[in-house]
Amino acid sequence: MPLVCLGLSHHTAPVEVRERHVFPAARMEEALVALRDYEAVHEALMLQTCGRIEIYAELADYETGVAQLKAFLQHFRHATVEYDLESYLYTLLGREAVDHLFRVSTGLDSMLIGEAEILGQVKEAYAAGRDAESVGEILHKLLREAMSAGKAARSQTRIGEESPSVATAAIDLAKKRFGSLEGRNVLVIGAGKMGSAAAKRFRSEGAHNVGILSRTLERTREVVAQIGAGEALEPGELVAALASADIVITSTGATHFVLMPEIVAEAMARRAGRPLFIIDIAVPRDAHPAIAELPGVTLVDIDGLKSHVDEKLEVRREAIPQVEEIVAEYVHRFQQWYKARATVPVIASLTQKAENVRAAELDRLFARCPDLSEREKMLITGASLTIISKLLHTVVTKLREKSAGDGSEAITPARLLQELFELDVADR
Repeated sequence: MPLVCLGLSHHTAPVEVRERHVFPAARMEEALVALRDYEAVHEALMLQTCGRIEIYAELADYETGVAQLKAFLQHFRHATVEYDLESYLYTLLGREAVDHLFRVSTGLDSMLIGEAEILGQVKEAYAAGRDAESVGEILHKLLREAMSAGKAARSQTRIGEESPSVATAAIDLAKKRFGSLEGRNVLVIGAGKMGSAAAKRFRSEGAHNVGILSRTLERTREVVAQIGAGEALEPGELVAALASADIVITSTGATHFVLMPEIVAEAMARRAGRPLFIIDIAVPRDAHPAIAELPGVTLVDIDGLKSHVDEKLEVRREAIPQVEEIVAEYVHRFQQWYKARATVPVIASLTQKAENVRAAELDRLFARCPDLSEREKMLITGASLTIISKLLHTVVTKLREKSAGDGSEAITPARLLQELFELDVADR
């Protein structure tokens, strides 16, 4: 059964394509259950970040399974799309898929190298898969190893130092634009992790006023209380808040545009010619792209943000060789386990059957020879254990050697052993 990764990312698809295939958190379990129900899909989970949508799956058949994954990604949320989705997709098989996930979890493949959010997003993908019961033995092991690799990279290298997360990168871009945030009015749209982090950082940078606006006033007030700063705004105050702000950062989980051109145009009419700087770090995007055409408005989306912060990643780039060594080590470890897993039930079943036969025969012998002393019984038991161990040693060793090389070489002898010894490995 092949392990694959099918996806599209900031390397292969622009944000306007990626956002069309994002699954809202509220529908993730439904999506994973639907994905699991495809005939060729044995296990599956989805990893979504601002820069990627990827499906990791263990398939019964490569060609059939990949076709089913593509059909799911294209049609589960859309009757059709007006572009050639195939041209944006990539498919990674076996070791390539494992290596890719470990590079993702360590931050090597992030839009901003080493960004802090990625490891949490991998954990969320794993948790969602477990909740939907779409994760089995293979993906359980793979995701646990990926998270371990990510933690090792952060604790053993400088991959997480001296570079912004997406939220802080947006603030650094605003500082570059204005020179200083002292005395600036800021509007943060969205009260999730990104919005909360941005609001807190703006206050620490000396912003004069930080307004926070989200779908519900109650949630907004919770964020204001948590960070100890900011002003909770109601959705109906959006136009007035835009009219008074110098900088807007938006990061909601909405599946539709939150900022429309007519709303921003109305706000700009109240600004007496003052420019407005909007940074949209949401995927799907919160700000309609046509906003960028309004006079006096500068709009930067998540893909545009990356090009503005590349120069701040030098320290993390220096850590790349060390992180790649960690990735290689974890990939090798997983591959060894993956290759050997098919032989483990056979070896365990063979060993258990031999032990059952040995124990039963000793019981019969001791019953027929009641005059044997405890020492004699101990010597006979020891001899029987040695015989079984020596008989099975070569078989087990050779099977493990074959599985450690090309795992496929171990399949035929493992099946032969199962047939010859009538082993029951179904429950293993």
